Order: sequence, then structure tokens, then C-alpha cells
Amino acid sequence: MVLKLLVGRSIKITEDNMAFWFLFILLLGLATYLMVQHSVAHITRTPVWLLWLVLMTPAFLLSGWTLMYGAKQPPPPALIIWSLFVSTLLYWTLFQWGRRAPRDTQAETQAQASDSQPTIQPVAEPIVRPIEPTEETQLRNCFPWSVYYVQNIEYRPQAVICRGQLRTKASNAYQQIKSNIEAQFGDRFLLIFQEGFNGKPFFVLVPNVQAAKERNTPRRDQERLTRPGLALLLLVATLLTTTLVGIEIAGVSLPPLWEIGSLFKVLSNPDVLFKGLPYALGLMTILGIHELGHYLTAKFYKIRSTLPYFIPIPFFLGTFGAFIQMRSPIPNRKALFDISIAGPIAGFVVTLPLLIWGLAHSDVVSITEKTRLLNPDALNPKYSILLALLSKLALGSQLTAQSALDLHPVAVAGFLGLIVTALNLMPVGQLDGGHIVHAMFGQRTAIVIGQIARLLLLLLSLVREEFLVWAIILLFMPLIDEPALNDVTELDNKRDIWGLLAMALLIVIILPLPQAIANFLQI
Repeated sequence: MVLKLLVGRSIKITEDNMAFWFLFILLLGLATYLMVQHSVAHITRTPVWLLWLVLMTPAFLLSGWTLMYGAKQPPPPALIIWSLFVSTLLYWTLFQWGRRAPRDTQAETQAQASDSQPTIQPVAEPIVRPIEPTEETQLRNCFPWSVYYVQNIEYRPQAVICRGQLRTKASNAYQQIKSNIEAQFGDRFLLIFQEGFNGKPFFVLVPNVQAAKERNTPRRDQERLTRPGLALLLLVATLLTTTLVGIEIAGVSLPPLWEIGSLFKVLSNPDVLFKGLPYALGLMTILGIHELGHYLTAKFYKIRSTLPYFIPIPFFLGTFGAFIQMRSPIPNRKALFDISIAGPIAGFVVTLPLLIWGLAHSDVVSITEKTRLLNPDALNPKYSILLALLSKLALGSQLTAQSALDLHPVAVAGFLGLIVTALNLMPVGQLDGGHIVHAMFGQRTAIVIGQIARLLLLLLSLVREEFLVWAIILLFMPLIDEPALNDVTELDNKRDIWGLLAMALLIVIILPLPQAIANFLQI
């Protein structure tokens, strides 16, 4: 959905100047490359550049068409549809062709938990075992038979895997064995407790790379975790870019960005500048509170993380969002759940009053052929259950069955907040929703749920074309999520209920209003 907005806006811009289109393609290519490198580089041996080239093929075809025929002659729909289909199929084929064996992937995922880098670097040194043969007796002594009876120890270049029988509660076993490992080996290893695909839990010891770096590096030379100056600079830059977009949403035409003199002359008028602030402040507040939810919860669990960083862009929405980076492994599924759900819930709590206020100050217009879910000038609120209910609450009898909405800039920001919340709550892979179902049901069940979510969204896109790009994005996301250190101990009932409520929130955002409810509400 978000990418469709991006494409639509970009095509509109090309009518003003062709160069802007190619600037967009350049930025899209960079963002796509970073996404592929972060998400699948450690899962498949297929080169990242090849996967990137396949993903960018539709954009390159559109660029070629624009270069040959200009912006006034749109490309045929068949070119777009078939290029998306073929590139998706080819991407999936190349990904699976180079996919690593499950054991190799698991070992690298475990090693990755001990380091903050998203990609496993090739090891140039000779392969050595993490512990000496003489230390195996010490290792076995860390596993009391009444807690976890070790039956087999497997040695890998980056891990020691201990398989056996669990004889007590998972939480008690992890804490006791973790204490034993620390008593025998200090901080040399991180202890991971996972459930295998056969349903049996096993322990993994991986070298604690972060602790080794801190021991061997003088304190004054250690890498700074976060850069407040950079975070502040990105915050100010994003405020500027979102304000520019907000001015256009308010109905004021701006000169192109490369006409610096004319642009500065228009922006020197405080009245024009203030027209863009409602959208800018609303959207940045929603995105910022979302990331602060993650950040503060990570701090509560003593997980090293950066400050939120905004991503400014001078077109589209004015920003590609915000993010934080966590530099420490997550201790257990409880922490994984709390950190993951804190962002969407915090963002939604801020979105709700902003959206209601914006809807109350929006104009009611008649439904026309231009009325779409993603058209803020003529938006049909019935395309979303929650949006329809909030619109009726804010506008009352003004909203009828033949009504659409011309959104106030604050309502545009609130509507985008709903889209961001829904996208993050998708129960797939490394999205917040993927983390949530992982914490609730375990990694094996989360993979199945992710596959079902992909299929359902793909089926929904056949009825609602706005979801097609969204469905394609989810197909590119890996389903395997990084494990917590204790990835076996289950959540309590209270967190399970919160997780189900989060999934219910996702459903009421993305599903259209049933006709029976629409008739009852007279909309």
C-alpha cells in the first residue's frame, strides 16, 4: 500500500521534471539493496547484487519506458503486471536455489545473536572448536542430570550444541545452566536455549564476540553505541522534508527542489510554512513514539540500542520512517514480546486522538470515480473497519452511504499511522507482528503463521488491488526470526491476550467494513 502511494506520487512528479523520476529510482535502488542485504544475505548463497537486480527489474523497465516515450504516455498495465510476476518468481527461484542447509543457517543465526552485524562475514582463519577437548568434562558438569540430561554434544566452528532431555521447567533449567556456564567459563559464551524442529529443546554455546571486543579494546577507543548529534540532525532534516510535503497536502504548490531561490522565497512566508507543520508534526510524532516504545522497552530489559533515527526524503511522505538498532541479544521470549508490541501499541495510542481530531476537521465530499482507499482527497472510509468507525464517531450524521472524505493534513498523518501500525503488525518474519507470534507460539508455529498470512494477503490483493504491492513485499521477507537466548520458556496468559488483541487490531485496520454494520451505522 505504501509503495503504491510512492509510485503514484513519483509518476505525478515525472510530469514536472524527468530528472526527479530518476532520482527516485536511485533512492529506491539503494533502499532495496540495503533491505535485501539485511534480510536474506545470511540465508542464501545467491549473490546479493543478483537478487537486487531481479527485484529492480520492474523499476528499470518503467524507467526505460519513461526515457523512450516520456511521462505523458503511461506504460501498458501488462508490462507492469508481468514484470512484477516474473521478477517475483525469479527472485524466489534464485533465493531457494542458493538457500543454505538448515543446520548451516541455524549455526550462523546463533552466531549472529552474539554480534550486532546483520551479515555473517566469511572466516579466513582455520576452523577451530570453541572449546578445548579437555574442557568437555567441565561443560558436561554444567548440565545436572536432574535439570537437563546431556546425551550428545556437537562441535561446530561457531557453536557447541548440547542435545538431551529436559527434566524440569524450561525457565528454571535455563537460569541454572546459565549460572553454571558463567561459573566455569566466565563471559566466553552466550547460552542459547532453542526448540528444535522435532520439538525437543537444546542448548547452544556461541562465542561472546561483544564481550571479547570490549575486553581487548581500550575504553576510550570503543565504538560509540549511538550518536545523539546524528539523531538530532536527522530529526531536523525530516521535520523540514515532511513540512514541505505537508505544504503540498495543504494545497499550496511549491516550485521544484532544484529551484532553490524560488523555493526559499515561498518558504520565507511564515503562513505557508505553518500550513505544512500540522502534517509534519503529526506524522513525526506517530513515528517517533512508535520507535520510542521499542527503545524504552529495550532499555528496561538492559538491551543495548541506539536512539531512534529518522530517514528524511524530499518527496513521497517526506520520510521513509524511523528505526532503532539493538546491539545486544534478546534474553527471552517475554522480552521479545514486550519490545515488539511496545512500538505498535505506543504509535497507535498517539495515532488515535490525532486521527479523530483530523477526521472531525476533514471535509465530507461525494463518492466519485476517483474515490479510493489511498486517495486523501476522496477517501472512502468503508475500506477499513476501524477507519469507518472512527469517521462516524468524528463526523456523526454528516457521514452517509454516499460520502467520501477530503482529509485534513492531520487526518492524513493519522491515516498513515494506521497503515504503519498494520504493516508492522503483519505476523511475518522480522516485522513486529512476526516477533509477537514468535514470542507467543514459538519459532516453528510462527513460520507456519507467517506462511498463512502471506497467502491470505495475496488472496485479499485479488479483491483489493491496494494490497498487491504489500503482498509482494511480504513474499520477499524471510520467515525465520532470530531466536531469543531463552527461546523455549512460554509467555504468561496476560501477554497472550495482549498478542491476540494486537492481531485483532491488524484485522480491523485492513478489512473493509461489512455491509451489515454499514447499514446499521447508516454509512
